[in-house]
Amino acid sequence: MLWNIWWFWAAVALGLAILEMLAPGYIFLGFAFGAAVVSALLYGGVAVSLPWMLVISAAVALVSWLVMRQVFGIRKGQVKVIRHDINED
Repeated sequence: MLWNIWWFWAAVALGLAILEMLAPGYIFLGFAFGAAVVSALLYGGVAVSLPWMLVISAAVALVSWLVMRQVFGIRKGQVKVIRHDINED
């Protein structure tokens, strides 16, 4: 089947990475990492069924999203607090 071929998952990863550039937010990039890991596993000769490929991809996407949130997210103290309302004057 098509999902058992490593380049299919590599193409999906590339497409999701391109989609991340069009709609930034670190969401599609996590899914791209997941697809890239599955592609690397298939290229390395690891043969798993489609449900396990999807579970691996989802787990890697979740972990990569959490890591990117910590690395690129808003740090404590970086949020701008507005204390003056322009409508009060």
